[in-house]
Amino acid sequence: MQTSAPPWWARARVLAWLPAVLIAVGTFLDLASPPHVTLTPFYVAAPLLAAPVLPLWATTAYGVLATGTVAAQMHLRTEPGLGESAIKVVTVALISFLAVAINRIVARRDQRVATARGVAEAVQRAVVPEPPARVGALRVAARYRAAQRDTLIGGDLYAVRETPYGVRMLVGDVRGKGLAATEAVAVLLGAFREAAECEPQLAEVCDRLETALVREQRARRTLDPVEGFATAVLVEVPPEPPLRVRLINRGHPPPVVMGPGGCAHYLTTEPALPLGLGNLAPAPERPRTARFPAGSRLLLYTDGVSEARNAAGAFYDPVAGLDGQTLTDPAALLDLLVDGVVAHTGGALNDDMALLAVTHLPRHDPA
Repeated sequence: MQTSAPPWWARARVLAWLPAVLIAVGTFLDLASPPHVTLTPFYVAAPLLAAPVLPLWATTAYGVLATGTVAAQMHLRTEPGLGESAIKVVTVALISFLAVAINRIVARRDQRVATARGVAEAVQRAVVPEPPARVGALRVAARYRAAQRDTLIGGDLYAVRETPYGVRMLVGDVRGKGLAATEAVAVLLGAFREAAECEPQLAEVCDRLETALVREQRARRTLDPVEGFATAVLVEVPPEPPLRVRLINRGHPPPVVMGPGGCAHYLTTEPALPLGLGNLAPAPERPRTARFPAGSRLLLYTDGVSEARNAAGAFYDPVAGLDGQTLTDPAALLDLLVDGVVAHTGGALNDDMALLAVTHLPRHDPA
């Protein structure tokens, strides 16, 4: 799970030398100009520019350098008079102190944001734990990549369970963020863990999720009965060969399956409303079944992937990004996908991404 951003100054190293350039340019112009010409703005701009993007020591150093440079120039010149010279030096010194204060305010704000992100990460890990690396005949990997727009806990979720009926998986996305989304995630995961173990049919597992979410919407004021819905896709990999997958999609982005040769395509199903809205239209009673032979890989993801846009407004296409890839390690596959989304958006993620990838292992593979 990646929720914390690098410090601002680490992402703005190109500005590290700009205050020094301003001081140097101001000094050169000051020496080349008549005594009555005031170039103080170059010196006060240097520490102010450093304050929000550089560490405390660098901001202080630029403030001392700017003040010392002005003081030295005033000492070497016979004009202007002592009073005006003192005003210039004091002005640069006061602005430098102000820059240090701004630096401290920004640093404390960044620390509070980092603390909030750390808390959000801990809660997210507690509510949505990492699945095991091996479940039945499948190798499993998961990723959670949070958008850096805020520190609220997201509503993305995933779960994998080995049951008497095969390996069952859930990936979903609760509408909204914050406490209400976290409560809905906990409700869905709890219902899934229970239903996946005892319900023989995947459709019945889906019905249990629908019932649990609707029940909690009525019982908890924090869950919106109108907008507190969740998109989800449920997948079942039966234990008997030849291996196949069954899936039910409730308004969620379609999974991507990749054959042993690397050919990728979407697994589409009959349209269905998200969980929590099932009373508005009947959900499909039968899951879709598709082949899933040894060496195949399956990717489940949330709309933070499929709705990621580039500068031209084009959506990211997971099939196009994964078609032809023959990576068998699901963790490496997710790393490749995340890198592709980040490159597509230029790093400007607008929504969280939850991803789950599984690889069907051959019988002789002990990994």
